Amino acid sequence: MALGYKLKHYLFNAFRELFVYHHSSLEFRAKIFAMVIAVKEEPDTCDYELVKAAGMQIYNDEDRANTLALTTEEFVERILGRDPLDVDTLAQDIVRELKLIPRYAKKIDVEQLQPLLACSKDPDTRSYQLNILEFLEGLKHEYE
Repeated sequence: MALGYKLKHYLFNAFRELFVYHHSSLEFRAKIFAMVIAVKEEPDTCDYELVKAAGMQIYNDEDRANTLALTTEEFVERILGRDPLDVDTLAQDIVRELKLIPRYAKKIDVEQLQPLLACSKDPDTRSYQLNILEFLEGLKHEYE
């Protein structure tokens, strides 16, 4: 991605609530993708390219797909960084949002998350990601 594009989306991320239509829906999807990606010690471009491809399938809009990928990357960086956010806290946040807005369960698409497993080389990480997918599938059925 070009520097100008990253700068534009940095500003969009800073003021997401003002500039992005249905930002909470996009953030919910980003949290789901981030939960699967963040269990890897070192996420790579493979992960974010798959998120962007899924975003194109969902939105059919390159800007919105890029915003989804950048928002997902932001959540992953928070989880892997010094921020108090971790995968368990993110899972609790997803459950809390589903309790408030049950229709978000329709946004959980395990088939879109499955390709992320191919980016993981470590079998333990892949196993953990599979458990997360099962958890998300259970949430989807519980709140639909």
